[in-house]
Amino acid sequence: MNLTNFKFDVDADGIAAVTWDMPGRSMNVIDLKVIEELSAIVDKVKDDPAIKGAVVTSAKDSFSAGADLEMLDGLAKVFGEMAAGQGEEAAVARLFEDSRQLSLLYRRLETSGKPWVAAINGTALGGGFELALACHHRVASDNPKTRVGLPEVKVGLFPGAGGTTRISRMMPPTDALQLLLKGDQLRVDRAKAMKLIDNVVPAENLLQAAKDWIKAGNKGVAPWDQPNYKLPVKVYSPAGMQVFPAANAIYRRETYDNYPAIRAMLQTVYEGLQLPMDLALRVESRYFTKVIRSPEAAAMIRSLFVSMQELNKGARRPEGLPPASLKKVGVIGAGFMGAGIAYVTAQAGIDVVLIDRDQESADKGKAYSHKLVTNQINKGRAKTADRDELLARITPTADYGALQGCDLVIEAVFEDRKVKAEAIAKAEAVISDKIVFGSNTSTLPITSLANESKRPKNFIGVHFFSPVEKMMLVEIIMGKKTSNAALAVALDYVRAIRKTPIVVNDSRGFYTSRVVGTYIREGHLMLAEGVPPAMIENVGRMAGMPVGPLSLNDEVAVDLAWKILKATEADLGPEAVDPRQKALLEEMVEKRGRYGRKNAKGFYDYPEKGPKKLWPGLEDLQKTKLDPDTIDVNEIKHRLLAIQALETARIFDEGVLTDVREADVGSILGFGFAPYSGGTLSYIDMMGTKRFVELCKTLEKKYGPRFKPSRLLLEMAKRNETFYSRFAPARRREAA
Repeated sequence: MNLTNFKFDVDADGIAAVTWDMPGRSMNVIDLKVIEELSAIVDKVKDDPAIKGAVVTSAKDSFSAGADLEMLDGLAKVFGEMAAGQGEEAAVARLFEDSRQLSLLYRRLETSGKPWVAAINGTALGGGFELALACHHRVASDNPKTRVGLPEVKVGLFPGAGGTTRISRMMPPTDALQLLLKGDQLRVDRAKAMKLIDNVVPAENLLQAAKDWIKAGNKGVAPWDQPNYKLPVKVYSPAGMQVFPAANAIYRRETYDNYPAIRAMLQTVYEGLQLPMDLALRVESRYFTKVIRSPEAAAMIRSLFVSMQELNKGARRPEGLPPASLKKVGVIGAGFMGAGIAYVTAQAGIDVVLIDRDQESADKGKAYSHKLVTNQINKGRAKTADRDELLARITPTADYGALQGCDLVIEAVFEDRKVKAEAIAKAEAVISDKIVFGSNTSTLPITSLANESKRPKNFIGVHFFSPVEKMMLVEIIMGKKTSNAALAVALDYVRAIRKTPIVVNDSRGFYTSRVVGTYIREGHLMLAEGVPPAMIENVGRMAGMPVGPLSLNDEVAVDLAWKILKATEADLGPEAVDPRQKALLEEMVEKRGRYGRKNAKGFYDYPEKGPKKLWPGLEDLQKTKLDPDTIDVNEIKHRLLAIQALETARIFDEGVLTDVREADVGSILGFGFAPYSGGTLSYIDMMGTKRFVELCKTLEKKYGPRFKPSRLLLEMAKRNETFYSRFAPARRREAA
């Protein structure tokens, strides 16, 4: 065998060690060459009578990250080309055969008649874990970094190499569906408790433990291939009838049928459990073929895997600049945001100086980290030693002199120019002229803040999202004088704390805050028009947003929206704000004292016990009330999504956004824009620019100039262009 990605050795006991080690890669992934080589290895093990069994393991720190999604993207492109040339029927048949190669290979391994053991070290995800599931025994190392899981659902797919079918035969369907639908990465103790892993051993004993299982005489027959096998639960049984109708109802409630992969997964489990194994796998492959050619899967793979991976690896980092050495970071402001920034920084192994106006406030900010790690300890996800180590990295103080020696300083003080100017002056009196200063602001233009700095070329916006420890996006804002060197340091920092960066140019509201404002405003205007509040909120979720616009406004604070509106009016004139929104916010904030969740009174009421409820007084604020039966639900969906996509297109046209990847990734990670669409610009591309412009013109006639298509959109519609065809990003790839 001529192997590039594997090493194949047979020991004196006749046990083959199949060691996966892709050259030039930090992690093993499954591509066409890997499938070809693994197929030859399976044949060799099966046909050679001297080989008693095989152990598949990895020479890297991880087992496998799964299938190369760019390979799947390539299959979809081949389908499109073939459909155009030979017709859709022939293209579907070809795609079905191509996309099930891995499923057929794993089934051949499983039925080869020889025992196979997966020796899992590090991460085993997606198609990599499906390989382990096809093996007859699974041993994992006790490395705390070892994780297993099937996260395909997070990129618009489902496990299509036998994973869905095998999982549903290994555990009751309720547990199987929960595992498949969540896409969680499991620690080895939890995976073992779920019987996804059979044994956990020290890393140094991993290979030997796997071989010992084969030497003990265990046979290579999967449970479902044995005559006495019984399903955990039959579909048509009292237990089964308690599962599947409820699962379908929950699916509808949580997804509003926006995610083809989730529906296909439910169908695969439901139908597959009524069939023999090989037929069930064929059904799985058919549904996988259907999903992989869906526009939702294509958009989610592109944005949530390919683009996100490229951004995480420094696609926007200026070339030719050495990596920043970040050993100590200063955080000014120990409030909710600053405390969160200190936590994620210390979590990345970087020392933190946490400054506030007095020692008590600084100590309170550090206590937030203590609380977060304690919660992890209580859930069994961390140890007391982890907490002690993290807290030792955070030094709370009121002394700005402690910033000496910092490699980066980030201010996260109150959103007020005077307060920020004071923090900048105090910090710059201490730190070196070469140190980058980052401002965590969501609305104040960076260029104007940089005017308070003695060295604006080292001043940059570093906009975190709340809560910092959970939100994965950081929006980096370039001022007019910000240097590439400052950008490189900021990007290196974001990479160090394991978050995803997007880079935007300076403007009022930047990108994310500006687009979120249009979503919230549309909810306000619907309320003013007389649309029932519950309908606004429910249709927002039906459209794919995580929460409705009124709920979102409560989270970011209603009084903040009022302050932003007044500031916008003061700076740009009364024509820059909608008088209906102004009247609503003035009534809510100035007259009713309803500031949002922070004072338990906003568009919702927040009782001490029980869930939040829409404030009944909202109806009193509506001068007119529309009959729900006369309202077009699809039109509301379009208004809520199209206004965000349209604003993104405007921002792109203005040059605030310069990369389509950042627009899409930022919209999903930053404000939860309908993930199934792939993001705000992918939403336009999926609809088609010409159709999107027609939609905007229709909404403009009915609701006003805020829906007027931008110059760029009109031009693209005329040429029948998409954002990803016209503005295809230049890819600068690193080894994965």
